[in-house]
Amino acid sequence: MTDSTAFATGADPAPALPGLAPLVELTGVTRTYGSGRTAVHALRGVDLTVAEGELVVVRGRSGSGKTTLLGLVGGLDRPTAGTVRVAGTDLGTLTDRRLIRLRREAVGFVFQSFGLVPFLSAAENAGLPLRLTATDPAQRRTRVAELLELVGLTGRADHRPGELSGGEQQRVAIARALAARPRLLIADEPTGHLDAETGLRIMRLLRTVVDQDGISALVATHDPRLAELADTVLDLHDGLLDRLEA
Repeated sequence: MTDSTAFATGADPAPALPGLAPLVELTGVTRTYGSGRTAVHALRGVDLTVAEGELVVVRGRSGSGKTTLLGLVGGLDRPTAGTVRVAGTDLGTLTDRRLIRLRREAVGFVFQSFGLVPFLSAAENAGLPLRLTATDPAQRRTRVAELLELVGLTGRADHRPGELSGGEQQRVAIARALAARPRLLIADEPTGHLDAETGLRIMRLLRTVVDQDGISALVATHDPRLAELADTVLDLHDGLLDRLEA
């Protein structure tokens, strides 16, 4: 059974073997908003691959289409033309329900705005995806403890977002994104609201996660300094991707 069939039918997807196929593959992807003379061509025939265990940074100025690209890879949007494949699955073949399932099981998201629930503690925010999947409470507590140790926040487990610094909140957001053990981590300007030093620490954390857990990461940023930690650096401009030296 292929991954595409697994997600389409609801069966458990078989893990892809490293080296056999990229985890993410975009072929000839375009995304156009509107029509006619007022149409906005956010992406123009983009080709992209992300290998298993690879950290890919997409650079580009504000409005260059980075968020559009990440939304397509994460199944939050659908392309106007072209093919998006994630974990062996052609996202264009999936119903909205199956897209939700793929996002829940295979993809973790980290956003610029953190997106934490303000009345939940750091531990409760990190474990939220496991609550949504009805994970056994004991297993959930164990996993949350692992995650908070990974991001260096064991001593802040009971603090709510308002009691944490911006960098600490983003680390909680990363822990939450990793809770369900995704194969792909998507981060959209994860350091945009942070100072330069804190932003670099967050990027180093993402590098550590990729190296230790073997997951893939696709990170959009406008900060050229963060690209130094990537395996692959791409520049997005006028809806097109150019490969740069990492």
